[in-house]
Amino acid sequence: MTEAVAAGRADAVDITRIMEMIPHRYPMLLIDRVVDIVANETAVGIKNVTINEPQFQGHFPQRAIMPGVLIVEAMAQTAGVLVIHSMGEDAEGSLVYFMSIDKCRFRRPIVPGDCMRINVAKEHKRGNVWRFQAKVFVDEHLCSEARFAAMSVQG
Repeated sequence: MTEAVAAGRADAVDITRIMEMIPHRYPMLLIDRVVDIVANETAVGIKNVTINEPQFQGHFPQRAIMPGVLIVEAMAQTAGVLVIHSMGEDAEGSLVYFMSIDKCRFRRPIVPGDCMRINVAKEHKRGNVWRFQAKVFVDEHLCSEARFAAMSVQG
């Protein structure tokens, strides 16, 4: 075991491992990779936005933009991976339910061809309820941000 893994840090979580950690599947699996994760602290999710995704057929087809609710869902899924990673292998099969969202802002549109970088930080945890702050960037531009809560439930 590497020192980083022993400390609860992982350099990357690939799509196969993400699907072991959270139950989401196409077309609702909205993160492709987690490139940096520190147990009980932070995670950085990656979502490559492509024109062939189903939402773009009907969401402003003349000027495709990523729906805000799906941006928020990508934030929540990144947080879900952080929760399961933080709880350890015994937590696999647990579910993480979205509970609330506050101070959500959409600052710039996200379009096909963009690579979303989803920065999630745990604000606090009490029992099985977790609070997070998330910011979504494309390149260096802040596109969206929110604070939200989620609850972990043993599966």
